[in-house]
Amino acid sequence: MTDCRLYLITPPTLDDLAAFARTLAEALDGGDVAALQIRLKDASDEAIAAAVEALSPIARAHDAAVILNDRPDLAAQTRCDGVHIGQDDMPLAQARKLMGQGAMIGVTCHDSRHLAMEAAEAGADYVAFGAFFPTTTKDALTTADLEILSIWQETMEVPSVAIGGVTPENAAPLATAGADFLAVSAGVWKHVGGPAAGVAALNAAIAEGLAARG
Repeated sequence: MTDCRLYLITPPTLDDLAAFARTLAEALDGGDVAALQIRLKDASDEAIAAAVEALSPIARAHDAAVILNDRPDLAAQTRCDGVHIGQDDMPLAQARKLMGQGAMIGVTCHDSRHLAMEAAEAGADYVAFGAFFPTTTKDALTTADLEILSIWQETMEVPSVAIGGVTPENAAPLATAGADFLAVSAGVWKHVGGPAAGVAALNAAIAEGLAARG
């Protein structure tokens, strides 16, 4: 059995970076987080670089890798641990050339095993499937079902990330189905008990799901 871990994504906007840095530290104190994706779609390059500079030391102090969304060029410049690219972003081979062999590169594959197979064959370090549930964080183009996680887990070695509307209430079946990581944004930042409680609750749900998988 493989483990399943939490993959945390920043809120879409960070109006007060210093305040969010404190919130991030509190959240990461709540439990295990494998990675932090800095996802600031509409921010300037300067704002993204500033966010990486402020948040990376906090993430790494909690053993969480720092992944930048969409921008392999900025990820390389700011020395992130990896980058996440969509189907309409820079091709994986070009991203790998910019980032180097040691970087983590993940690819959005929506609800398509075909896209995921192509990404895996091209050297992706993980593939992301979704959306599994309704989400307000972004406009989901596709809806994925649990079977895609199970089939992928049984047939492929490249890890899978489940994304889209994941909360402590619905996370367990994703872990049971075979997801290696659960990507969460609002499910942590808007948790009724606060972000640390959200992280703790998601880790509890993951443990429940893994126990059911066994």
